[in-house]
Amino acid sequence: MNSILSSIKDPSLIAKRRNQIIIAAITLFKEKGFHRTTTREIAKEAGFSIGTLYEYIRTKEDILFLVCDSIYLQVRERLEAQIDPNNSSLAHFTNVIRSYFYLMDDMQEEVVIMYQEVKSLKRESKDYVLQKERDMVAMLERVIATCFPDSVSSTDRELLANNIFIQGQMWGFRRWMLQKQFTLETYVDRQIHFLMQSIQVEASNG
Repeated sequence: MNSILSSIKDPSLIAKRRNQIIIAAITLFKEKGFHRTTTREIAKEAGFSIGTLYEYIRTKEDILFLVCDSIYLQVRERLEAQIDPNNSSLAHFTNVIRSYFYLMDDMQEEVVIMYQEVKSLKRESKDYVLQKERDMVAMLERVIATCFPDSVSSTDRELLANNIFIQGQMWGFRRWMLQKQFTLETYVDRQIHFLMQSIQVEASNG
């Protein structure tokens, strides 16, 4: 993990203050974006001085890294909670997909922030964040492998997992248009329908 230096030695206090910084930064990034938000504004929103802020981070980029890392951690934990590695049923598969889509709706603003601003990270930090994304796609791959061990090839599993990952995020990126045509429920239902059709075609061709 990318190490962010702090002059404070108490790990629990570091975690507490950085969580306050993350919450404040997300609030402001939603309103103004990363580049237009100042560290002073983040400190004020978090409820402490700019001097205190710099006891826990060194640069504004550190804050963006913490925000991106926190968003991915939340998504990962909530997605993992829905996955039973021993359940190979079709119902479990569709439940995982549905849960992921609803999670993306719940965190749509955070996900949009992350994709808009991750380019501002330095290469090492960006590589770390993007690896988190690959890890989550791999979680979906494993669900597909468990539920469709014979009907979906390993190459197609990877592509299918990436498709699901992006389809979930698309609701956030394109909601301004999609909401004119679909409710979240109908959007998820149709995406699962098309997904199952593609798997059935793959199985019949195999």
